[in-house]
Amino acid sequence: MKKPIEQLAKWLDIKTSLKGIEVTGVSINTRTLKPGDLFIPFRGENVNGHKYVRQAFEAGAAASLWQRDEPDPPQDLPLLIVDDPKTALQEMARAYRNELSTLVVGITGSNGKTSTKDLVASVLKPYFKVQKTQGNYNNEIGLPLTILSLDEDTKFAVLEMGMSGFGEIEFLSELARPDYAIITNIGEAHMQDLGSREGIAKAKFEITAGLESHGKLFYDGDEPLLVPFVENFPQAVSFGFDTNNELTVTDIKATENGSSFQVSGIIDAAFTIPVLGEHQVKNTLSAILVALEAGLTEEDIRRSLKDAALTDMRMQIVHAESGATFINDAYNAAPSSTKAALNFLRETTMKEDKWLVLGDMLELGENEREYHETLETSISDNIAGVCLFGPRMKWLYEKMKDSYQGELIWSENEYAPIINFLKKKITAESLILVKGSRGMALERVIEPFIKL
Repeated sequence: MKKPIEQLAKWLDIKTSLKGIEVTGVSINTRTLKPGDLFIPFRGENVNGHKYVRQAFEAGAAASLWQRDEPDPPQDLPLLIVDDPKTALQEMARAYRNELSTLVVGITGSNGKTSTKDLVASVLKPYFKVQKTQGNYNNEIGLPLTILSLDEDTKFAVLEMGMSGFGEIEFLSELARPDYAIITNIGEAHMQDLGSREGIAKAKFEITAGLESHGKLFYDGDEPLLVPFVENFPQAVSFGFDTNNELTVTDIKATENGSSFQVSGIIDAAFTIPVLGEHQVKNTLSAILVALEAGLTEEDIRRSLKDAALTDMRMQIVHAESGATFINDAYNAAPSSTKAALNFLRETTMKEDKWLVLGDMLELGENEREYHETLETSISDNIAGVCLFGPRMKWLYEKMKDSYQGELIWSENEYAPIINFLKKKITAESLILVKGSRGMALERVIEPFIKL
């Protein structure tokens, strides 16, 4: 974004005497602020961003917002006075989006949003100018910041949309106005806020609220909870494992370099991705659908998917110094994604000596004990040993300790027992899956095994 400050004032419907100032971005953090940015000070319970306004100018800010009821605005600095900085940020993003000819791909779902974002961006990037959500900027603050960071000549913007309650995805969708929307799946994350998987499905379908009239929704056709929403939605296109989907996948094979698979339906072709797991292959189907809409050929798609780059800790292959192979899937975990990862470990033939490190699954609400205990049925007999980490995983440990035939340990909050256990057990022939919610930081289990 490059706009004169008068344009920002017009977007916000406020009067200003400021002139001759060009704003080239927005920032909410003085530590990452770039020269030319508009600083946006938020006022919270513990931090008041207005205290850092002068520091923002020292770092090169072109101008700053200032909340109207905040006392003592500095008279020597170029300020835009607004009723609420967060609302102002959102309105600027809305106005800027309305000026752009960029095609927006909006992505939501209980699991797989970031992987799908990376896959969509990867398949398009060799042929178009693409920008995507960075980090976890997928909420009512992060999404406007992402929109305002878009260059005017960006062809595709791939935007994640996250939520914790009803109405949030609807707001983000109406702000971003996606040309294409993707629902990756319906899981159990945020069950404590939305009450049921049916409630989660309803909240995720809100992504269609801002879908352009010419746009399309690509959705997980294996999820029956989405059926009531899509049956009267003519712009919906299904993908998944079931052969009734409009794009389906078969013949998935895993190697140490990733996954190969065959798709059929809208397109009949074979592809490979440098990522493991059937669930990641499923995420790739939506990327293929977007690529076809963008006019890419089968060979275009094959070439770009082969070199797709995913954010770390999503079924990421990590080679240990000893020759053992870790699969780092420690970015997040819910029952559905954990079972998908366990299914991969059960079926893969990459290596015969298989080990599992599982951490707590968070934000599951009142049924969290049941969700942890039922993982027992997904842990196959061909796994040599299981390491459980976190207070909630004690439920699974108690469930397994009398029946599981392999080696089993549990640690409530210390990584060392698991690390030491694995050091004694694994060899160059070992494959170790590491899976847990972000709050468990299970990548720390892998770090001692990697040559730095």
